[in-house]
Amino acid sequence: MDLRFGDSKPTDEERAAVDALLGPPESSWEGADRSDADLRWARGGREARDRRDQLLPALHALNDRVGWISEGALDYVCRRLTVPPAEAYGVATFYAMFSVRPRPATVLYVCTDLACTAAGASELCAAVEARLGPESGVKVERSPCLGLCERAPACLAIRAGESARPALEDEAVQVEGRSGGAAPGDGKGKGRRGRNTLHATAVCAPATPDRAIAAATAPETAPAEPAPETAVPQTGTPALPLLHRIGTVDPTSLDDYRAHGGYTALRRAFALGPAAVIREVTDAGLVGRGGAAFPTGRKWQATAAQPDHPHYLVCNADESEPGTFKDRVLMEGDPYALVEAMTIAAYATGAHRGYLYLRGEYPRALARLTHAIEQARTRGLLGDDVLGQGYAFDIEIRRGAGAYICGEETALFNSIEGHRGEPRSKPPFPVEKGLFGKPTVENNVETLVNVLPILTMGAEAYAAIGTPTSTGPKLFCVSGSVARPGVYELPFGATLGDVLALAGVRDNLRAVLLGGVAGGFVRPDELDIPLTFEGTREAGTTLGSGVVMAFDDTVPLPRLLLRIAEFFRDESCGQCVPCRVGTVRQEEALHRIADRTGAAAADDIALLREVGRAMRDASICGLGQTAWNAVESAIDRLGAYE
Repeated sequence: MDLRFGDSKPTDEERAAVDALLGPPESSWEGADRSDADLRWARGGREARDRRDQLLPALHALNDRVGWISEGALDYVCRRLTVPPAEAYGVATFYAMFSVRPRPATVLYVCTDLACTAAGASELCAAVEARLGPESGVKVERSPCLGLCERAPACLAIRAGESARPALEDEAVQVEGRSGGAAPGDGKGKGRRGRNTLHATAVCAPATPDRAIAAATAPETAPAEPAPETAVPQTGTPALPLLHRIGTVDPTSLDDYRAHGGYTALRRAFALGPAAVIREVTDAGLVGRGGAAFPTGRKWQATAAQPDHPHYLVCNADESEPGTFKDRVLMEGDPYALVEAMTIAAYATGAHRGYLYLRGEYPRALARLTHAIEQARTRGLLGDDVLGQGYAFDIEIRRGAGAYICGEETALFNSIEGHRGEPRSKPPFPVEKGLFGKPTVENNVETLVNVLPILTMGAEAYAAIGTPTSTGPKLFCVSGSVARPGVYELPFGATLGDVLALAGVRDNLRAVLLGGVAGGFVRPDELDIPLTFEGTREAGTTLGSGVVMAFDDTVPLPRLLLRIAEFFRDESCGQCVPCRVGTVRQEEALHRIADRTGAAAADDIALLREVGRAMRDASICGLGQTAWNAVESAIDRLGAYE
C-alpha cells in the first residue's frame, strides 16, 4: 500500500524553494497549471526518475527555506521527481536534521556526546531549555557530536529562511543545485543549477547558556567562530606534511595556496600518467584513514581496471564519529588541498565526476569548499579541460543531514541517489558497482589529502615516515581532559603517551577512549601503546579514525557508557535485526546495571556479552559490528561496574 498525502498543497514559499533547485515545472504532471497538451499525453516520467538523486537536495531546500517539510511540500517534490510518496517520506524521516512536523524556524542543536558531556553539556542544555520557552521561537534539540570536540561544550544554531544580509564567507550557502560542468556522457549532473538560498547559522563553542541563547535568538549577528587554526596547536610547523598550510595560508585564496606548493602534485600526476600515479600511491603504502585501513592503491587500481563506465569518485566528508574533527579542520583550513587531491584521485581512476558528501553540521566547511570549487572552476583547475591537459573533471557537493550511518560507503551512495542511507550487502563491492551502479572509488578527506605529499616528495620518502607496515603521517583528534585539545599530526609509531604529552594531559587520568565510540577504552598504565594499526591491534584495541579522548576521575564512566549506548541506538538504521534490536537491548541492560549490584549486575553483564557477540557476528555493517566494543573494553579493562 502506498502512502498518500490527501489534499495537502504546498505553499508558495515551498514551491519557490523546490523550483529554485529543479527549475519551474514543465507540465501539470509536475505541478504546473494544466494545459490542453497535458490532457493528451503524460510527460516527464522517465526524465524525472533519472533525477531521483535530487531528492535529498530538494529536502534540504525546503528545510533551509521553511524549517520543516510539510506533507504538501513533500508531495510536490514527489511529483517533480516521480518518487513514490512512501519512499520520499522514508527518506525525509531518516535524517535527524529534517522534521516532518511543524517546528520553529530556528533550531538550536546542543551537543550531548562524550566530550561535551564531560564538559557539562547536560547542565548547559537544561539551562538553555529553562530560559528558552515556547514563546522564544527556538527549538532546542539534544544533538550527537557536532565535530567541535576541541571546544566543548558546543552548540549549532540554524535559522531557516532567506538571510537579511549578503552571503559572507563564513555563512552556510546552499549549493545543492547542479554545479555546472557535468562530465561528458555520464548521464548524471544534468539539470538546472539552483539559485543559492541563504540561511543563517551560528556555531557557539565553547558554549555558555548566555552565548548559546544569543546565538539561537540572533544567529545573523552572532560572533564568528574561531578560525580553524585554533584547533591545530602545531600551527606554524613547516615540517608537517598535512597541516603545514593551516594557519599560514589564507584558505580563501587560490593564489596563496599555489604560492605555498598548491597544484604541484596535480602537475606531477599529469606528468606521470594514471597508472604511475596509482603505482606511487601503492608503493607509498597509503591505507584508508577512516578506520578500515584498506590499501588505497589497491582500491584505485581495482576501480581503474573496470571496463564499465562512467567511473565515479566520492569523497566521504560525513565525519560523524564522536570525538573526530580532523576532516573538518582540513576542509576549513586547507580546502584547495582537498579539491586538488580529489582531482588527482579522479584522474588516476578514470573518473570525470566527483561527489563530496559533506556533514550537514559543518557550515564553515560548506562555505569554504563551495568557494574553493568555484574558484578552481573559474581558473581552469576544474571543468572540461583541467590545466589544459584535455582531462574533464568536476566536483559536486552533497550535504548530509545528520546520519552517522552515512559514513559507511554504501549507505552514503544510497543517500546521494535519493534513498534511505542504509548499507548495502557486499559483494558486489563499490569498485565494481558503487554510486549509480557504476565503478566507484570512495575515500575520506584525510586519505585523499595524503596523496599530495606522496606525489610531491615521492613514494619512497613518504614510506620512510612512520613504520614499515603503517607508513606516513597520521592526524589525531585529541579532546577531553587535556590542556591543549586539537588536531595533532605525528608519524605512525608515536605512542599514546607521546600524543597526550603534546596535548598536556591532566592529573588523575582515569581512561582514554581510543578510536572513538567504535573503538575502545585503555587504562592510564597503557600509554606506551604504539599508535599504528598493528600496534593497537596487538594491544586489543583499535586506532579507528584517530580519536584520543582523555577522561579524568571527575567524569562518571557509567554515564559515558550509557551515552555511547544511546548513540548507537539512535544511529542504527534499523535495516538488520542484530543491530536494530541489539543496540536497544544494550542500552536497556546498562540502565539496569546502573541500579543494581552483585549477582543481578553480573546477569546483565553476561547478557551484554551475548548481545555484543551477536551484533559483532551478524550485523550488516560496521555500526552494529562495533557497537559493543567500547562497552566491552570498559568492563574488561577498566572494571567499570566492579
